[in-house]
Amino acid sequence: MTKEELKVKLIELIPTATFDESGEWLNIIITPGDLLTSAEILRNKPELNFDYLFCQTCVDWKTHLTMVYHLESTTYRHQVVVKIQLARNKPETETVSHIWRTAEFHEREIYEMFGVNFLNHPDLRLLILPDGWEGKNPMRKDFEDPINMIKL
Repeated sequence: MTKEELKVKLIELIPTATFDESGEWLNIIITPGDLLTSAEILRNKPELNFDYLFCQTCVDWKTHLTMVYHLESTTYRHQVVVKIQLARNKPETETVSHIWRTAEFHEREIYEMFGVNFLNHPDLRLLILPDGWEGKNPMRKDFEDPINMIKL
């Protein structure tokens, strides 16, 4: 499917989505409340079959956080990027780990680095950082480390 054909199909299946076509991939912007429904559609509709979550990350914009999900269909070889905006003061969204197993580790890393709470995650705990780093979120722009004199 071309990017245009994919967009037409996605408009049909996820009518609340908006699109950003400024980059190489088709970017779908959805609300956190639509994440699970949209993820199920992207994963399970045979004509889409986005069966591979190859990157999941977070971006700190100082005013809000954006969750970014990079998806690919290993059958059709098309790709899409899904974005949702989260409140900075209480960032939380549903887990997609039951849809794409790779999300389990991605979400644990985002949890410790950015402080995003993934609701219903099966094992949300620190992945990389040692004990004592809970809640410090070193990838957020307001993180300060006085020992190493890091201020973002």
